[in-house]
Amino acid sequence: MQETELQDLSDDADYAASQLQGSASMVRSNSRKQSWSSEPDGAEIVYLKDNVTIHPTQFASERISGRLKLIKQGSSLFMTWIPYNGQSSNAKLSEKDRNLYTIRPVPFTEVRSIRRHTPALGWQYIIVVLSSGLAFPPLYFYNGGVKEFLGTIKQHVFLVRSAEDSNVFLVNDFQNPLQRTLSSLELPRAVSLASEPSMSISVGESPLKDDQERADGEVRNESSNISQNNVMQRQKVHDPARDLSIQVDKLTLVWGKPRLPPLGPDEWSMLLDSEGRIMDSKALRKRIFYGGVEHGLRKEVWAFLLGYHRYDSTYAEREYLRSLKKTQYETIKIQWQSISPEQAKRFTKFRERKGLIEKDVIRTDRSLFFYDGDDNANVNLLRDILLTYSFYNFDLGYCQGMSDLLSPILFVMDDESEAFWCFVALMDRLGPNFNRDQNGMHSQLFAVFKLVELLDSPLHNYFKQNDCLNYFFCFRWVLIQFKREFEYEKTMLLWEVLWTHYLSEHLHLYVCVAILKRYRSKIMGEQMDFDTLLKFINELSGHIDLDSILRDAEALCICAGENGAASIPPGTPPSLPVDDGFLYPQQDDDVL
Repeated sequence: MQETELQDLSDDADYAASQLQGSASMVRSNSRKQSWSSEPDGAEIVYLKDNVTIHPTQFASERISGRLKLIKQGSSLFMTWIPYNGQSSNAKLSEKDRNLYTIRPVPFTEVRSIRRHTPALGWQYIIVVLSSGLAFPPLYFYNGGVKEFLGTIKQHVFLVRSAEDSNVFLVNDFQNPLQRTLSSLELPRAVSLASEPSMSISVGESPLKDDQERADGEVRNESSNISQNNVMQRQKVHDPARDLSIQVDKLTLVWGKPRLPPLGPDEWSMLLDSEGRIMDSKALRKRIFYGGVEHGLRKEVWAFLLGYHRYDSTYAEREYLRSLKKTQYETIKIQWQSISPEQAKRFTKFRERKGLIEKDVIRTDRSLFFYDGDDNANVNLLRDILLTYSFYNFDLGYCQGMSDLLSPILFVMDDESEAFWCFVALMDRLGPNFNRDQNGMHSQLFAVFKLVELLDSPLHNYFKQNDCLNYFFCFRWVLIQFKREFEYEKTMLLWEVLWTHYLSEHLHLYVCVAILKRYRSKIMGEQMDFDTLLKFINELSGHIDLDSILRDAEALCICAGENGAASIPPGTPPSLPVDDGFLYPQQDDDVL
């Protein structure tokens, strides 16, 4: 099927700038050795596409355009994407940040699959997934070219369409024609990656040679700082847990306040007026931030923290809302319950989502008594709520990991309708985590990168030296809000602290930095490379002291101040998304 132009780009400033930059790059490539076309020894450009763009955030002003190439050398095929130099509509990202997204030549022997997306609105894009399970950021084709890209690859490597998903093309999958997906979140199926190391092609002058030389020079200059840091770490072995050597704009070191007992019924009742209104919502959020909530109160308090109930609502208003929302929930639920088996045969998206949900819920928190045993009614409720949500928000639907986010909410609310609407409120904040183009996740991992650079330059330099700047090892933490890292009760405590938005709506990012800082001595002392670091981080599950990490995260957030806030791109989850009428553009029902 022929590709169609899906959007008029004549008024797109970023596209216009990339067109000019692309033309200028083509001229420069004829006079300077920036292109592989001039290289000897059989290196040949077999595909070249200008104006292929990466979207680090949801904002058009922050897009990065560049040139995508397929390069053939001998029997090997390589892919590279290089951002344009100099001119750009993006004034917010530095050249160093831009280089972070460069895709250095990667051989197709290291590529597992390519997923093609054709949204009903917007541009076609692809996601290239590596054999390791990592993925490069989505590459948007502003003026077509996806069909030719895949066609060129097929001429040089073994490329087959997945039998499970017609939009997925498997690379060199000789043994199993079915796409193999991961059954748990130990390693997510496809993860955005900014600077994953890849094999370089050793012929002539690489297009990235100048950038690489600059990077190497920076690493050499930073080596002395890393050595000095190791000396400092050895001097602090008596108490490595208190290593919070934060120095931001010469601010004085700040320690997080001690944790308090959880909010109890007596204290809670004093915060309400006679009609049930919360008199001081900031005081309530501060109290929960430092102590959490007794479990018996969570059903009532979580509804406020998640935004299901307004802080100034009365008892009567909340009761009326519960009744109204219950009716609305049943109306949505009956939409999928009324689908007959004959209809389901002709409703592929429904069958796929239902199958995935049923597969996920039977392995979600089954060791917990609430979900334990065969034919557990709560497991069925988990399934029903997720199916109903997939109809409520059909564009987003269901993705792996959502059952992890719903499970504690259902456990606390113990009511189907209430749990559904609280989950809806949470997904209004975290929905971008599950976009297929992974912009939500990518912006958060980029923010962690910037915060570590701000708050712990020795650790940042170490990650830079060891090709760990993609921060993929934080992916599971961010995707499901540390759900797999702590015991169930500790997870609920952490979530209610995060939901207060007391110091920052992005406190979870400071939690990431706090954990990394706490284990900095071990990471750097053992000279962990990317694979070792990923394994180490996954094995921290169940071994992190939450109270200490929350204190550290508080200290980091205070010390970072405005500089920290400026390091986080606007619209980064869990911020409420910008209302542009098109919040979830990632799903694509059309098959080319």
